Amino acid sequence: MNGDEEQQSDPYLWLEEVTSDRALDWARARNEVVVERFATSDRFSELEHRILDMLDTDTRIPYPSRRGKWLYNFWRDAEHPKGLWRRTTFAEYRTDSPDWEVLIDLDALASAEEENWVWGGAAVLRPEQSLALISLSRGGADAKVMREFDMATKQFREPADGGFYLTEAKSQARWIDADTLYIGTDFGPGSLTESGYPRLAKRWRRGTPLEQAETVFEGEAADVMVSAGYDRTPGYERHYVARATDFFNESVYLLEDDGSLRHLDVPTDASESWYKDWLLVRLKKDWEVGGKTYPAGALLAMNLNEFLYGARNFETVFTPDAHTSLHGYGWTENHLLLITLEDVQTKLYVVTPGSWTREPLADTPPMATTNVMNLDPLEGGDDFMLTTSGFTTPATLLSAAVGRSPEPLKQEPAFFDAAGIETEQFFARSDDGTMVPYFVIRHGDRKGTPGPTVMSGYGGFEVSRTPAYSGASGMGWLERGGTWVMTNIRGGGEYGPEWHTQGLKENRHRVYEDFSSIARDLVTRGITTPQQLGAVGGSNGGLLMGVMLTRYPELFGAIVCQVPLLDMKRYHLLLAGASWMAEYGDPDKPEEWEYLAKYSPYQNARADRTYPPILLTTSTRDDRVHPGHARKMAARLEEQGHTIWYHENIEGGHGGAADNKQMAFQASLIYEFFTQMLVEDRKD
Repeated sequence: MNGDEEQQSDPYLWLEEVTSDRALDWARARNEVVVERFATSDRFSELEHRILDMLDTDTRIPYPSRRGKWLYNFWRDAEHPKGLWRRTTFAEYRTDSPDWEVLIDLDALASAEEENWVWGGAAVLRPEQSLALISLSRGGADAKVMREFDMATKQFREPADGGFYLTEAKSQARWIDADTLYIGTDFGPGSLTESGYPRLAKRWRRGTPLEQAETVFEGEAADVMVSAGYDRTPGYERHYVARATDFFNESVYLLEDDGSLRHLDVPTDASESWYKDWLLVRLKKDWEVGGKTYPAGALLAMNLNEFLYGARNFETVFTPDAHTSLHGYGWTENHLLLITLEDVQTKLYVVTPGSWTREPLADTPPMATTNVMNLDPLEGGDDFMLTTSGFTTPATLLSAAVGRSPEPLKQEPAFFDAAGIETEQFFARSDDGTMVPYFVIRHGDRKGTPGPTVMSGYGGFEVSRTPAYSGASGMGWLERGGTWVMTNIRGGGEYGPEWHTQGLKENRHRVYEDFSSIARDLVTRGITTPQQLGAVGGSNGGLLMGVMLTRYPELFGAIVCQVPLLDMKRYHLLLAGASWMAEYGDPDKPEEWEYLAKYSPYQNARADRTYPPILLTTSTRDDRVHPGHARKMAARLEEQGHTIWYHENIEGGHGGAADNKQMAFQASLIYEFFTQMLVEDRKD
């Protein structure tokens, strides 16, 4: 299709011009309508202030990242809206008011440099912790500037003084030593993949120009990305490189001193990792090797050196069943910790390497999520932290160690009145007979009376959604008498990799059938009515919302569609879209476009159908999912005469918000929209 033909079939291509004056003027005009309709009332202002106060309060848990004796934290509050990067010791952290050493004041930096810096993360050199690589984005984009930071002087090392510096790109950088990095970045034409990520991995030595960095590995233009790294475990130092051919398949190699590669010959869709002598392999599909067949979702272990020399006598560390999957795992110095999901509720176990015996690690409350964090096998012994929360239970952070009971460290306060609010789990039968779980959070006295309900969903990329506290939904919806529903549809990972693969490519329809089946089940159970039922989702969940609008409009009274994919004919041509073809399919292949075309929301919007009102939101600075998806869908629905509202944050990245104030506005907008659409407009 040439440019003229494409323009005729898609009259809104001009809205893909992200920062053109015409497109931004179009967005600003619709922003004004949304603000006037939803964001000028006292009710909106009160909720926005409450959510902002929650995000800014110093009573929140300052979640740390552990690096030996130091606990690092990035913190935003009212006085520091852009944030502080800081650190403290574990002894200080235990106190009620820790003494934090501020390393970077991002507000001061942004003001001094006249840049809208948004924090992108820090990579601290270990074990010295004398240097760090700091990533900063303009407005919250995925593309970031990388700068070297001196922890002693608390100053950036300038390139003129030998400091490492990378201009804005979707870069990767990892320390080898104080004077050497592995990097992947935009080195010029041909150095990026079609998805916009590094195609080359190079070794860059201090004091040498970037263009003289030594190439150690390269992939193909059609790959998603390549990367390189260094395992600094004393006595087990290893260099490695990896080539991701698509979103789910990656080949990993050990990089020898002479530059040769030793392939880790495991399935490319498996997740492999190593620690000291041990190789771990988590399977996505059944694997027949060494005379045995290991099931999808299993975690296998064996001696790494023996594996490299041809042995395949794996030990099975974890085997899934119909109700249980492996949610995560990680090493302490001497043990392997497992996080499992049993019907979407967490259980924790400790495994002793060698014998691979498994024992319960700690108690976990029902209808809640408990995660292990801050494992540091290099310098932290067998200590770790736990965090646990439920829909109505604020988060608790605990200190623990293998063989020692957890002790509370920090407790977040309640941010909404949860008195009388209950959590229940139900299962809905999908179109193919699969039972799909979901959680319902509501006031106990609402039982037996259908009421305003909002269901959220994602259903992709093996992302598991588990119970968690949300002060914003509590204030904006539950306190007002609404019911909140979290769905665990296929495409996610709640029941292991097969729960995900059942919704890939030509089977994507199962994801949408699951969500719509839960919507019907909510009505059948008397929890709500179609007129009182809303739905919300973002990114891949925004695609889900677009399909609900165009394929199942009769099931919903209102929809919120955030930073969405919607034009599945062109998604692979926009920003990082090419990297997701393993999930959705390639629209340039006729046999794959055939099934994509059946649900692609932008192509399936119809003027002769009745749709529920929809609020579409996106961000100009989102360089992962192109804002053109939401823009074009809004324009098409407007043209067809449907009731739509559109709001675009001019900054904010893929999360849609770059600071706490923007986050508070976005959240308040959603709950005000649902209140007007599902509560006030439904009063008879």
